[in-house]
Amino acid sequence: MKASVSRIKSIVAKALEEDVGQGDITTESLIPPNLQGKASMLVKSRGVLAGIQVAEITFSQVDSSLRFERLVQDGMAVEPGERIATIEGKSASILKAERVALNFLQHLSGIATETAKYVEAVSETEAKILDTRKTTPGLRLFEKYAVKMGGGQNHRKNLGEQVLIKDNHLEACRVRGMSLGDVVRKARENTPLTVPIEIEVESVKEAKEAADAGADIVLLDNMSIAEMKKAVKAVRGYSETEASGGITLESVAAVAKTGVDSISIGALTHSVKALDISLELEFC
Repeated sequence: MKASVSRIKSIVAKALEEDVGQGDITTESLIPPNLQGKASMLVKSRGVLAGIQVAEITFSQVDSSLRFERLVQDGMAVEPGERIATIEGKSASILKAERVALNFLQHLSGIATETAKYVEAVSETEAKILDTRKTTPGLRLFEKYAVKMGGGQNHRKNLGEQVLIKDNHLEACRVRGMSLGDVVRKARENTPLTVPIEIEVESVKEAKEAADAGADIVLLDNMSIAEMKKAVKAVRGYSETEASGGITLESVAAVAKTGVDSISIGALTHSVKALDISLELEFC
C-alpha cells in the first residue's frame, strides 16, 4: 500500500480502540499472559486477497513481539483452504487482535474479489472499471486500495481532486439562468487547467453540449444501451466518456461494448460481500 505506514496505523488504531479499548475481559480472565501460540489465517472461499499489510499492522499494534509471516501477497487469487499468513507469539495478544485484523482483511478482500469479477467481465473491451466515493467513512484509503488490487482503477479520492458536476450542482446553476454549457465554461474559468472537468448528462443532446463546451469527461448517467452508444459516438474525439448508474455484473459487459472509456461502480465498495477468512489458533 502506497500510503504512509503512519496513516495506516492511525486508521488501525481507531479500529482497535473501538474493539479493545476497554480491554478483552474474556481473554484476560481465561488465558495466561505468557501462553504461547501459533495461528493460521485460512481462506474459506475463492477470491482475491487485499489487506494483508493492514492485518499485519493490526497484530503488531496490539503486541509488537508477535511474529507475522505473509504467505500470500495482495492482489493474488486465493482458493478455499489456502493459508495466507501465520502469527506466532502470545496467544492472548493474537486473540485480542484477531477480530479487527479479520474484519479489515475480509472486507478488503471482498472488494478486491468483486472488482476482479467486473474487470473480467469487460476484459474483451477497452473500458476501465472505476470505483466511486461511496465508501465507508474513514476507510476510503483502504477500500480504494482494495479496488486496485482487484484490477480496477480509482476515481477521484476526494472532492478536491477533480471537478465533477452532478445534477444538484446543475440545478443550483440553472436557477441562476445558466445553461449546461455555461456551467462547464464557468468551471473551466475557475479551475486550474491540470484539473479535469467532468459533468453528468442524461441525454445525447446534453452530452454533445458538454463536449462542445470543453468538458474533459462526460458522465452518461442511467442511460439505456442504445442512448449510450449514440452519446459515445457524438462526443468521441472531444471528450472521454464514463458510464454510471445501476450497472450490475450482468449488464456491465453490454455497457462496455458501447465504447465508453470507463464505468464507475458504487457497489464495489458500498455493498460488497466480505470474503470468508478465518483464524485458527494452536497452543505451544
